[in-house]
Amino acid sequence: MAGFLDRAKEQAQRGLTQGKQKLDEVQAQRTGADLLKRLGAAYYAERRGSGSPEATQQALQVLESHIAANGDAFLRS
Repeated sequence: MAGFLDRAKEQAQRGLTQGKQKLDEVQAQRTGADLLKRLGAAYYAERRGSGSPEATQQALQVLESHIAANGDAFLRS
Protein backbone atom coordinates (compact mmCIF):
# COMPACT_ATOMS: atom_id res chain seq x y z
CA MET A 1 0.00 0.00 0.00
CA ALA A 2 2.85 2.36 0.81
CA GLY A 3 4.34 1.83 -2.64
CA PHE A 4 1.06 2.81 -4.26
CA LEU A 5 0.84 5.99 -2.20
CA ASP A 6 4.44 6.88 -3.01
CA ARG A 7 3.78 6.46 -6.74
CA ALA A 8 0.59 8.50 -6.52
CA LYS A 9 2.45 11.24 -4.67
CA GLU A 10 5.23 11.26 -7.29
CA GLN A 11 2.71 11.42 -10.10
CA ALA A 12 0.84 14.29 -8.45
CA GLN A 13 4.10 16.16 -7.90
CA ARG A 14 5.08 15.62 -11.54
CA GLY A 15 1.70 16.97 -12.65
CA LEU A 16 2.12 20.07 -10.49
CA THR A 17 5.60 20.68 -11.87
CA GLN A 18 4.41 20.34 -15.47
CA GLY A 19 1.46 22.64 -14.79
CA LYS A 20 3.73 25.30 -13.30
CA GLN A 21 6.10 25.08 -16.28
CA LYS A 22 3.21 25.54 -18.71
CA LEU A 23 1.90 28.50 -16.70
CA ASP A 24 5.36 30.08 -16.75
CA GLU A 25 5.54 29.62 -20.54
CA VAL A 26 2.15 31.24 -21.06
CA GLN A 27 3.06 34.17 -18.83
CA ALA A 28 6.36 34.68 -20.66
CA GLN A 29 4.52 34.65 -24.01
CA ARG A 30 1.99 37.21 -22.78
CA THR A 31 4.74 39.43 -21.44
CA GLY A 32 6.65 39.14 -24.73
CA ALA A 33 3.56 40.05 -26.73
CA ASP A 34 2.95 43.05 -24.49
CA LEU A 35 6.56 44.22 -24.87
CA LEU A 36 6.34 43.83 -28.64
CA LYS A 37 3.16 45.90 -28.64
CA ARG A 38 4.89 48.60 -26.56
CA LEU A 39 7.79 48.67 -29.01
CA GLY A 40 5.37 49.13 -31.89
CA ALA A 41 3.59 51.94 -30.07
CA ALA A 42 6.89 53.67 -29.26
CA TYR A 43 8.01 53.40 -32.89
CA TYR A 44 4.67 54.70 -34.14
CA ALA A 45 4.81 57.65 -31.75
CA GLU A 46 8.37 58.41 -32.85
CA ARG A 47 7.38 58.36 -36.53
CA ARG A 48 4.41 60.65 -35.84
CA GLY A 49 6.61 63.13 -34.03
CA SER A 50 5.15 62.66 -30.56
CA GLY A 51 7.70 60.09 -29.41
CA SER A 52 11.43 59.95 -29.12
CA PRO A 53 14.15 57.68 -30.47
CA GLU A 54 15.22 57.08 -26.88
CA ALA A 55 11.80 55.67 -25.95
CA THR A 56 11.89 53.38 -28.97
CA GLN A 57 15.41 52.23 -28.12
CA GLN A 58 14.45 51.60 -24.51
CA ALA A 59 11.42 49.53 -25.56
CA LEU A 60 13.66 47.54 -27.92
CA GLN A 61 16.21 46.87 -25.18
CA VAL A 62 13.52 45.65 -22.78
CA LEU A 63 12.13 43.35 -25.47
CA GLU A 64 15.61 42.00 -26.29
CA SER A 65 16.24 41.32 -22.59
CA HIS A 66 12.99 39.38 -22.40
CA ILE A 67 13.93 37.37 -25.48
CA ALA A 68 17.36 36.60 -24.02
CA ALA A 69 15.77 35.33 -20.81
CA ASN A 70 12.71 33.54 -22.22
CA GLY A 71 13.27 32.90 -25.91
CA ASP A 72 11.33 34.25 -28.88
CA ALA A 73 8.53 31.68 -29.15
CA PHE A 74 5.92 34.43 -28.69
CA LEU A 75 6.99 35.91 -32.03
CA ARG A 76 5.71 32.82 -33.83
CA SER A 77 2.31 32.51 -32.17
